[in-house]
Amino acid sequence: MRKAWLLFSQTVTVAVALLFVVATLKPQWLGRGADPLTPTPAAAIVPLPAPVQSVALIGPGTAATGYSAAAKRASPAVVSITASRASQRQRADDPMFRFFFGDRARQMPEERQFGLGSGVIVSPAGYLLTNNHVIDGADDVEVMLGDGRSAKAKTIGADPESDIAVLKIDLDKLPVIAFGDVDRLQVGDVVLAIGNPFGVGQTVTSGIVSALGRNSLGINIFENFIQTDAAINPGNSGGALVDVNGNLLGINTAIYSRSGGSLGIGFAIPVSTARQVMEGLIKDGQVTRGWIGVEPRDLTPEIAKTLDLSVTQGVLITGVVQAGPASEGGLRPGDVVTRIAGTPVTNTPQLLNAVAALKPRETATISVQRGETALDVKVTVAQRPKLRPQQPQQ
Repeated sequence: MRKAWLLFSQTVTVAVALLFVVATLKPQWLGRGADPLTPTPAAAIVPLPAPVQSVALIGPGTAATGYSAAAKRASPAVVSITASRASQRQRADDPMFRFFFGDRARQMPEERQFGLGSGVIVSPAGYLLTNNHVIDGADDVEVMLGDGRSAKAKTIGADPESDIAVLKIDLDKLPVIAFGDVDRLQVGDVVLAIGNPFGVGQTVTSGIVSALGRNSLGINIFENFIQTDAAINPGNSGGALVDVNGNLLGINTAIYSRSGGSLGIGFAIPVSTARQVMEGLIKDGQVTRGWIGVEPRDLTPEIAKTLDLSVTQGVLITGVVQAGPASEGGLRPGDVVTRIAGTPVTNTPQLLNAVAALKPRETATISVQRGETALDVKVTVAQRPKLRPQQPQQ
């Protein structure tokens, strides 16, 4: 009896095992599962969408996945600049230093201060654009190209009032950037900033044009900045702001920052201004600007009401240089300038730029409001003298 029960148990175990194998591998033998030869109902077939490729159109009939073409075109012409100068306080002249080291103090190597910035090659002859504050006070300027070459740079000239400087290097086969049409630039256009931030090496960042014609920032005397949210950091000064075709639109100059890093508010000098300054520095060694000898102030509604003026737009003249062009032409303190040579002016930066654009020794018509009377005053323009930044006199 015991042997029979053992045989029955083994038979059941084998049968269950076979049933499990068949149910797992060949369920159709048991009439379970779908017949592979029976078509699936059409409603159950869901076609997968074709892969979507993200592209950015650069020009008619051209597609790319980014702005690599613009970066490759512009980057070779953007260089790193190292400017060095002797320490303002020489160790040999420090009484405490001489006390410890005696005459050896004069034999020790000179301490030097180093500054980093960027520049842009704009001519096959080796001319570079950068910021004046990058090379200001430097007695040695070295330029490093992206291809590994380096050269000592000669300072052709600098214009602190616009913060533009022109350098020259003597190398052959130089990469040159193309000038863009900044007059066609619009808010919202994509731009790239190229430079050497923090000395880490050439870097390309992207953003858009946030605003045009920014002024009254207190950075330069003559301000007409392009504002962008492309990341600009210390070391980017003097670098290039380019369009999506790699053409130069501006020279990166300053940022608004509470930490020293980028907050998405950067400013560039338009290439039209930089080019005008460069041509003057190369040709004449200086930038020639007009000057009439007045002290301007923005006309606010409060000032207009206090002085009982009949105009609400213009620039109030608070002072006139004695025996200057404006004084000789008949301008008086209290006059409100509304136009200069036909160009409307509504604030002090506009007046500064309009007067600077006038040619010395030529006669310009200045429209003013004097009390209830509108006048046209003829002024013989003089050449702008070199003034300190805190003297925005015209």
